[in-house]
Amino acid sequence: MHKLFLSCLKATELIEKKLRFRLSFGEKLQLTVHKMMCNACTQYEKQSILMEKGIEAHGKKIYYEPDVDELKKLVRQKLEHQGN
Repeated sequence: MHKLFLSCLKATELIEKKLRFRLSFGEKLQLTVHKMMCNACTQYEKQSILMEKGIEAHGKKIYYEPDVDELKKLVRQKLEHQGN
């Protein structure tokens, strides 16, 4: 029975692992039991998920929204260079 009980340190490790990989059945069970008794780790999981979504959204914004003014400037320079 003592194998079901995790420390908060181990629970947070499993929460982080869960965001990137698949947990085993035993790990899922241990984490669920721990979160039933620990509001701090439940809140930690919610905050971790929120942070991951924010980081992911920020990364997409960087890659998919080019600087339009910079592109316009580059096109003008290339057109002027071709005209001379």
